[in-house]
Amino acid sequence: MALERVDARVFRSGSAADTERLGELVAPCLAEGDVLVLTGGLGAGKTQFTRGVSRGLGDEHPVTSPTFALMAVHDGGSLPLFHFDLYRLEHAYELEDTGIFDVLGYEGACLLEWGEQFQDELTDAYLSVTITRLGEDERALEFVGHGARSRALADAIDHAVAEALG
Repeated sequence: MALERVDARVFRSGSAADTERLGELVAPCLAEGDVLVLTGGLGAGKTQFTRGVSRGLGDEHPVTSPTFALMAVHDGGSLPLFHFDLYRLEHAYELEDTGIFDVLGYEGACLLEWGEQFQDELTDAYLSVTITRLGEDERALEFVGHGARSRALADAIDHAVAEALG
């Protein structure tokens, strides 16, 4: 099975490579200040999606989950990408130490793994990317915008991916 559009703003990925490809197709739609909250269980494909976004922006540096560093900056492409992994944080006050408030919504695009647990403390304007495991390698990815820019971004992604897939 290959990458396919299932419904408006919902896509099915048949492999890790498909999830990365979807990230590559999302990348050109991003603008400075965009915030994407990536939600999904351990091993769902959040980092694979981020790897594709980074590559789609033109950054060829390796992308790994910043679980212990909390933040990784991928700035070798057309737009800086700030990749946060908030999995290890237990309390909202710990967000201050991550550097997230220095860049969130201002510089480049921010992709937040496990950001949903601190949604009230972060921002009201974000694109929710929910990754659901459907099988061994198969995933569903749904894009839901919160705020005017994020809703427009979800629509732009839906259009760009549908067009790329034919």
